Amino acid sequence: MIRIVKYGLGNVAAFANIYRQLNIECSTAETAEELESASKIILPGVGAFDWAMHLLDQSGMRNCLDDMVLNRKVPVLGVCVGMQMMANSSEEGSLPGLRWIDADVRRFDESQFTDRTHLPHMGWSTAHPSDEKTLFRDMPDPRFYFLHSYLFAPHRPQDTLAHTDYGTRFASAVQVDNIFGVQFHPEKSHQWGIKLLQNFAEL
Repeated sequence: MIRIVKYGLGNVAAFANIYRQLNIECSTAETAEELESASKIILPGVGAFDWAMHLLDQSGMRNCLDDMVLNRKVPVLGVCVGMQMMANSSEEGSLPGLRWIDADVRRFDESQFTDRTHLPHMGWSTAHPSDEKTLFRDMPDPRFYFLHSYLFAPHRPQDTLAHTDYGTRFASAVQVDNIFGVQFHPEKSHQWGIKLLQNFAEL
């Protein structure tokens, strides 16, 4: 069963509705005991990095998440701030991240922007996959909805699963083994987001 981590942030209901429409078994997890039954995990997130990390730490699910992802290798998909939480740290806050992926989260360098680019990066942009066998399978020219001012910067180029251009080129999707992250919001991205969530379910 896919479990959506319900720790106080993210569009939990939107993910659940999509999986219900796809007839894929899905439920939320609010405790470590509920999380234990997950065959796949979605870690959503919106808002500020430190607040998200604080809420996750307070949820009682942090240790269980670490064990399931790092030791048991359960596939996990981090979304927006949920992806950024997988990094070592973020310029947006002072708390450490989950450190599941060797990366840092940085604010966009606005000195590289033109008159047509500004923060936040909000709206529809194209993702350019480097691998079309996993999340982006059977998805030509995918476009997704973004809303963020900070970008995910992997230390290893091979961890970037897709890139997007907005003033600069940045990692809009990443993968390290069973750990996946997307900077955009698939739950708000119409047919492309639905297909991506289906692909994750079918990994």
